[in-house]
Amino acid sequence: MIKKMARRVDSDKIAKKKVCFFCENRKTPTYTDTVSLKKCTSGRGKIVPKSRSGVCSKHQRALAREVKRARFLALLPFTLRV
Repeated sequence: MIKKMARRVDSDKIAKKKVCFFCENRKTPTYTDTVSLKKCTSGRGKIVPKSRSGVCSKHQRALAREVKRARFLALLPFTLRV
């Protein structure tokens, strides 16, 4: 019989609510702005999920579309060489 361990939450630490980078700066993701697109990709070139990046749903969908466009136009790499 396997018991599930309850996760302990430190009472000293208060979790900050993540704010959408694009909503905060009043921007929309574009394929030409590779600097902001690189922030939302992992070191291996994968698109980071919104739970980790803190981007809202609306901008996460647009972000994925623009990253794919930038990859197709060779502005961002599909994967990094190892």
